[in-house]
Amino acid sequence: MLVDIKVPVLAESVAEATLLSWQKRVGEQVNRGDNLIDIETDKVTLEVAALNDGVISEILRGDGETVGSDEVIARIDTKAKSDISKSAPPITEPTQQSLPEMDTKTTEVSETDLPKLSPAVRNMVKEHKLNILEIATNTDRITKEDVLRHIEESQTASQPESISTPSVTVEVPVLMSSIGDRPEEKVPMTRLRKRVAERLLDAQHESAILTTFNEVNMQPIMDIRNRYKDEFEKIHSTKLGFMSFFTRAGIEALKKFPVINASVDGDNIVYHGYFDIGIAVSSPKGLVVPVVRDADSLSLANIESQIRSFGEKARNGKLTMDDLTGGTFTITNGGTFGSLLSTPIINPPQSAILGMHAIKDRPVAENGEVVIRPIMNLALSYDHRIIDGREAVQFLVSIKQQLEDPARLLLQL
Repeated sequence: MLVDIKVPVLAESVAEATLLSWQKRVGEQVNRGDNLIDIETDKVTLEVAALNDGVISEILRGDGETVGSDEVIARIDTKAKSDISKSAPPITEPTQQSLPEMDTKTTEVSETDLPKLSPAVRNMVKEHKLNILEIATNTDRITKEDVLRHIEESQTASQPESISTPSVTVEVPVLMSSIGDRPEEKVPMTRLRKRVAERLLDAQHESAILTTFNEVNMQPIMDIRNRYKDEFEKIHSTKLGFMSFFTRAGIEALKKFPVINASVDGDNIVYHGYFDIGIAVSSPKGLVVPVVRDADSLSLANIESQIRSFGEKARNGKLTMDDLTGGTFTITNGGTFGSLLSTPIINPPQSAILGMHAIKDRPVAENGEVVIRPIMNLALSYDHRIIDGREAVQFLVSIKQQLEDPARLLLQL
């Protein structure tokens, strides 16, 4: 019985995805739940898992191809038995014939010590007679980029006449110049980076973005955090950070100024009666904005726990479409990278974004005296088409008041 392997259903805003690298090949046995291939969208990288036990009977779309939502990319025969050992030699036990440059001692290498190869990479290794143990890689598998880099380095070192570099596609880095000590390298954007660039340009072209600034004395929040952080972590199994305070303060300010929680839909303003707060987090592939849904109903511990979970998922590439879809307002913290002041760009179709920055001790005047206080700069970028400057300024003032007098958070003032 043949079972279709399909691209997962993508979000409405995601039109297509790119196949990265097949983990299995035709004729190979797979078990239910095995990862067959990773696919990259402009938001996340997703795993396509086998839904049944069986044998890969057909791969319809290859590495690097662009596919659409719910498209069939392979088929599994649930009744067949793997005959891959009969049709091709195991790639973990290379012989002198298949890889001429490999030393005979490599037959002693265990299966787990050898890097994994996709069919395309295996063909390149055979074509250019390469020793797979000499190819450097940062992961447990060798990619086309690793092979091309190895070939290029070999040519530079020894200038072999018998090996010709294959034509380079837009999917891999292209060395533009290596004159003297001024090399240049052209690296194509990932799908995520392309999408980020498009959205940022759209935001600037379609919105009338202005930014207003304020500053907040973080001493009261820091005192609370230092006093209760150990007990908080012991009870709730998560650390007490600043983001939960800013999220709660932001929600209370949004309740006072609902237009900042709104969005533009053509000639209409959509007022959202809920508070789905996007929290910008850094991932290896760029900045992503997972959404804390119904944040107004969550405790500080729940908010911290979700943010921590999103951070881990972003670093491991495990964020889902649902994690990144929606959001009525965004908070970004450039202070984690040392930023003192910035003008964050709106995340469409939202109408505003709050930027946090690094906390620095600064002299300030209090009751006629100069004292040193930990100060954070705040920035609110907003769409001036629907938000007036008065509302934007008062929104920041409301956040400032709540953070400098945390009792207001408890009393929802």
